[in-house]
Amino acid sequence: MTDTKYIYNKEFSVRDYECDLQGVVNNANYLHYLEHARHEFLISKGISFSGFHEKGIDLIVTRVEIVYKYPLRSHDRFVVRLSLLKEGNVRLVFLQDIFRLPDEKLIVKAKTTSAAVREGKPIRPVEIFEAINNH
Repeated sequence: MTDTKYIYNKEFSVRDYECDLQGVVNNANYLHYLEHARHEFLISKGISFSGFHEKGIDLIVTRVEIVYKYPLRSHDRFVVRLSLLKEGNVRLVFLQDIFRLPDEKLIVKAKTTSAAVREGKPIRPVEIFEAINNH
């Protein structure tokens, strides 16, 4: 494990159709795992994407950096661990690591930068941080 302070964990299992001809998870599927974990984290904090959208606020991904360390294979169990940082006044940064279970082998290290926008213009994600910190 790394020394990152994680605030959320989400477990998954690899499904057969997520693998390529080499028998390993296709690289694009890791984006799905990471996104699903971020969404589940926000939902666990009472943050509704549709609720924010109705207020005119949209949460968008602006950058994703992934380092692939080791492949997952069909039926592997794994956990996505997440920590959250505020970068500047308008960006939220999700640091996410994927570990195979039960041996805790590091599979992926990822950094996803996101922003909140209203009518296409960046805004301070104050409501989002308040919602996260109040749960």
